[in-house]
Amino acid sequence: MQTVAMTDSAIDRFCAAITGATLGTADVFCEDVVLDATVPNWHFVRRGHAAVKDELSHWYADPGGFDTLRRTPLPDGELVEFDLTWVEGGVPHACRQAHVLELREERIARDTVWCGGRWPASLLAEIEDAQRHFDEARDVVGP
Repeated sequence: MQTVAMTDSAIDRFCAAITGATLGTADVFCEDVVLDATVPNWHFVRRGHAAVKDELSHWYADPGGFDTLRRTPLPDGELVEFDLTWVEGGVPHACRQAHVLELREERIARDTVWCGGRWPASLLAEIEDAQRHFDEARDVVGP
C-alpha cells in the first residue's frame, strides 16, 4: 500500500488528502472548481469550492492507502489513476478511479472523475473469484 507525502503541489496535497481522509479541509481547489463525476449508473456535476469539498469528503471519509497510483502529466494538469483501499465500519473496501485534474494558479480548477464504485470485502471476494475462474478457463482453452 502506498502513502503520499505532503509537498507543495496541489495534486500532491490532493492525493495525500484522499489517503488521510482530510479532503474536506485540504487547500487544493479554486473557488470556482468544477467536479464532473461519472459513477456507476450515474453522472453529476458539483460547482464551487464548498460543494466539491463536501462531495469528495464523503467519498474519502476514512483514511486509506493507494494499492496503485499512477500520475501522468498533462498540458494543464495531471491524470491521476488509483486503486484505493480503506476500512469502513470494520469492513475492508476498495475503489478504482481516474481523475483528470486541470490546474489554474496552482489550484485544481476542474476534476473530471470516473469511479468504478465502492466495493466492500464481500464484493471484492466475488470479483477475485470470478477472475480466478476466468483465468482457469483461459488456461484450459489457451490464449
